[in-house]
Amino acid sequence: MNPTYLTPTTATGPTAVRTGPVPVPVPAAVRFRAACPDCRGRFELAAGALRLAIGATSRTTFYTFTCPECAAPVRKPAGERIIELLTGGGVRTLRLHATP
Repeated sequence: MNPTYLTPTTATGPTAVRTGPVPVPVPAAVRFRAACPDCRGRFELAAGALRLAIGATSRTTFYTFTCPECAAPVRKPAGERIIELLTGGGVRTLRLHATP
């Protein structure tokens, strides 16, 4: 596999490279292993079955999914590594903001 190098610039036209965040394509086959604390089922979920909420604290940062075996809603805490894996895998992310 050949590496892809990204270089930011501010030029325009056919030779320009855009600045800012670079979208990284995520394969549709990305799957995440998960377990249900209610029925103790173990399964794999596609990125579309998970949601990630990033809050100001570790208590308000979590991911959620619905168990495909018992239909229970599941909410689990998400540390830095989990956040990195889920966002890199194409999971939809919601950023929670504190109200004044």
